[in-house]
Amino acid sequence: MEIDRVLVAGAGTMGRGITRAIAEAGIRVLLFDISREATEKAVKGINQELQKRVEKGELTEETKDAIVSRISIAEQLSDAADAQIVIEAIIEDAEKKRELFTALEGICDRNAIFATNTSAQSISDIASAVKNPSRVIGMHFFNPVSRMKLVEVVRSIYTSDEVAAAVKGFALRLGKTPVEVRESPGFIVNRLLIPMINEAILLLGEDIASAEAIDIAMKLGAGHPMGPLTLADLIGLDVCLYIMETFEKKLGAKYSPAPLLKKMVAEGKLGRKTGRGFFTY
Repeated sequence: MEIDRVLVAGAGTMGRGITRAIAEAGIRVLLFDISREATEKAVKGINQELQKRVEKGELTEETKDAIVSRISIAEQLSDAADAQIVIEAIIEDAEKKRELFTALEGICDRNAIFATNTSAQSISDIASAVKNPSRVIGMHFFNPVSRMKLVEVVRSIYTSDEVAAAVKGFALRLGKTPVEVRESPGFIVNRLLIPMINEAILLLGEDIASAEAIDIAMKLGAGHPMGPLTLADLIGLDVCLYIMETFEKKLGAKYSPAPLLKKMVAEGKLGRKTGRGFFTY
């Protein structure tokens, strides 16, 4: 099945990035959010991002306009009725995700695919809320979506082979590389990456080295393109904390979040999105 009718639910950072990627691939996409202001802001942001590429000579004005023209704002969730796939990119709250998919089940065709962009929630748990859980799958994009080529295609205990194949094919059409993974906390990347970031925060909290020294060490000593603390600021310290707390709950105490991470989140120092994290922006 070739997917060409898409709705993205959630107009935050990830929803916006996914929407742009779909439109850039030549596919029309509907963007829905409970806040009309959020959807309008997202479309405006996409237009501004593409305009910067025009100014750099990477895109023509005509190409930019064509990409933006493929994005429409869904006035209500029922606009998803014709969608072959709904990609959910709302807040990391399992109950909210279950509620969304339950509502969509009464709107969409019985063959429509429900994909969640969750970075840590159980796909099986989300899927269990609908009558046909075989249609539910994880489609985990990475931020910034425009640059990151990986999509983790996460199968729950219910996901059908047909749905997995369709989603992998769709990811390829978006210019991404799909990697199939069985459901497990954090999947592949976050299971390896977030504990490493947490360890870097522990080093900083124990005053073993400065933030700058830790990042330089990992860039030059391990060949990482970005230091772990800079990356934490990019991801969002609240997101890092949420994932570590999920790991701790599901995998045990060795995944306990660093005290400094908890402190910074409590103080509202969340990284780039607040202008202050381990570094100032």
